[in-house]
Amino acid sequence: MLTEPVLFGAAYSVYVRAARLTLAEKGVAYRLAPVDVFAPGGPPAEHLARHPFGKIPALEHRGFRLYEAGAITRYVDEAFEGPALQPASPQGRARMNQAISVADSYAYPIWIWGIYVERIGALRRGGVPNEARIAQALPRAETCLAAFEAILGEGPWLAGAALTLADLHAGPMFDLFLQTPEGVEMIGRHDRLTLWWERMRIRPSMTDTAPA
Repeated sequence: MLTEPVLFGAAYSVYVRAARLTLAEKGVAYRLAPVDVFAPGGPPAEHLARHPFGKIPALEHRGFRLYEAGAITRYVDEAFEGPALQPASPQGRARMNQAISVADSYAYPIWIWGIYVERIGALRRGGVPNEARIAQALPRAETCLAAFEAILGEGPWLAGAALTLADLHAGPMFDLFLQTPEGVEMIGRHDRLTLWWERMRIRPSMTDTAPA
């Protein structure tokens, strides 16, 4: 039986990175086991046994198997010693969950698929960005930034005075979005969010998990 957690996934995935950030912030030693969900023929059969939808990440710890990034990060926070990554108050925890939901429901499809994949991914594949799709995504991308800045308020972190799972969940999405010229230009309109990102991007957990 495996005693240290094994995280199954790929370093490029924002959701795998959110789980890795949580493990790092808790000081948990783990192993990242590569899984190629885009392999010819689809995800490997052994991975489908861990995750019936063939997505990443999945976690195994002492015989306990778990999939979905939000479930994994909460499990890691509650199962291991280290700094608490969820607020103690109902209001703080609700704000954390709100930020995570905004990231999943709105920022991820717009920033990553609507802009990053079109702007950066297309060029890396030798293709041409779909400018019409990017232009269509921009108003919603701005709405996401404004929402995060409103959630941030005057606090240094998204859910208040301390780093939480909200920051670790959103951080990888910000990192990819801000590799695009659109993201750089847009975040420049949000001073408090820019300061949050400066705090976030230099954390050792972020630099250590940056995909190649």
